[in-house]
Amino acid sequence: MSKTRIAFIGAGNMAASLIGGLRAKGLDAAQIRASDPGAETRAKVNAEHGVEVLADNSDAIKGADVVVLAVKPQAMKAVCEAIRPSLKPNQLVVSIAAGITCASLNNWLGAQPIVRCMPNTPALVRQGVSGLFATAQVTTEQRQQAEELLSAVGIALWLNEEQQLDAVTAVSGSGPAYFFLLIEAMTAAGVKLGLPPETAAQLTLQTALGAAHMAVASDVDAAELRRRVTSPAGTTEAAIKSFQAGGFEALVEKALGAAAHRSAEMAEQLGQ
Repeated sequence: MSKTRIAFIGAGNMAASLIGGLRAKGLDAAQIRASDPGAETRAKVNAEHGVEVLADNSDAIKGADVVVLAVKPQAMKAVCEAIRPSLKPNQLVVSIAAGITCASLNNWLGAQPIVRCMPNTPALVRQGVSGLFATAQVTTEQRQQAEELLSAVGIALWLNEEQQLDAVTAVSGSGPAYFFLLIEAMTAAGVKLGLPPETAAQLTLQTALGAAHMAVASDVDAAELRRRVTSPAGTTEAAIKSFQAGGFEALVEKALGAAAHRSAEMAEQLGQ
């Protein structure tokens, strides 16, 4: 990426986090350009990261090796059709918009090499994870460029089939909200058990952070870690049995299935 020139179409939170990650990894500000319709957003990103931020999308992509589409899915068709005349042949397009298929992008942009990505919101604190899928036109060098781009804010995992992005959306794309819901519920339960709200929140948050660190650093899977802290006839076992009696695993499976189904449904609707 040391000589790669990158243009971001859209300079919202996710684009700004990617720009920040790239700058932190040593990419020169002169290699990055962005565009956004909002004057305040343009000024903010320029002030925070030192990159040029323009109002016109077509101006932003001039000379870029990689064009990152970071606009809302509902606006994607209009944005793509507007920049199509300005794209260079074989210019890599990276889309981070949910629910927009490579086929739709090619229909709106022409036969460009495309990498479709599904990042998640922890990318905002550089702890994200992204699923990536590349079309056949993407070269080995371009795959590396896309991987390094998304790795600036976390880890990037390649997928063999585009359809797998629906599952990525269900697991990691929407996943942070599931953990936030559990944190919310555990905090509320702690308060009902007599803890002050701030104490309940701190206990829950630090426990979530610590458990995640343990799971990432461990050489065994989550099931084994759970068994190791679940003493027979102890307090943890009582709680786990209560979760399981309520159909916890089946409920999680149903929830992720609903998210994956909605992802596929959105792709069909937005791609028209």
